[in-house]
Amino acid sequence: MPPQYNVPPGYDPQKDKIEIVEYDPNWPILYLREEALLRQALHAAPQLAIEHFGSTSIQGLAAKPIIDIMISVVTRDYWAHLIEPIKGLGYAFWDENPKKDEMFFVKGMLPFGKRRTHHVHVYDFQGLRWKKELAFRGYLRSHPEVAQRYEILKRELAAKFTFDREAYTEAKTEFIQNIAKQIPD
Repeated sequence: MPPQYNVPPGYDPQKDKIEIVEYDPNWPILYLREEALLRQALHAAPQLAIEHFGSTSIQGLAAKPIIDIMISVVTRDYWAHLIEPIKGLGYAFWDENPKKDEMFFVKGMLPFGKRRTHHVHVYDFQGLRWKKELAFRGYLRSHPEVAQRYEILKRELAAKFTFDREAYTEAKTEFIQNIAKQIPD
C-alpha cells in the first residue's frame, strides 16, 4: 500500500483524475510562458537554471496535460528563498514532501484551481536528479520507438490508477530505470 501523505484541506483525489491526452503542440509554448514568469519572479536567484522535462517536453508523445518544470540554483541553502516567489505565481507548495532531495509545487490543483496545469520541481544544481531527468528526456527525444512504448505504458497505468497518482508514478519506475541503464554516462 502506498504511503499516505497529508493533503490540503478540500483536496479530493477523486476529482484529480490522471488523464493521458494526445500531444499538444502548444505545450512548448506554455512552458516558455511559464519559464518567463518564473525567471522574472526568481530574478535574484543565483545561477538559476530552468528546464522543461517530462512527457510534455517530448514532441509527439501523449501525456498528462501538465507542464513539468525543473529549477535549480547554485546551493540548496537558497531553496527557502524560492518558495514565496513561486507561490506568488499561483503554485501550491508541498511542504510535507517526503522526498528531501527536492521541493515540489503544483499550479491549478484542486481546491486551488480547476485542474493541474504545471508542476515545478526544485533539484540540486547539476545534481543527480537534474542530470537523470535531462538524460531521460534526451533519450526519449532521440528514440521515438522507446517513447511510443512509454506512451503505451502510461495509458495502461492511467486506466489502472486513474485516481492514485502515487501508484501511477511508482508503476512507471521499472520502465524508467531500465531506460536509464541504457543511457551512457
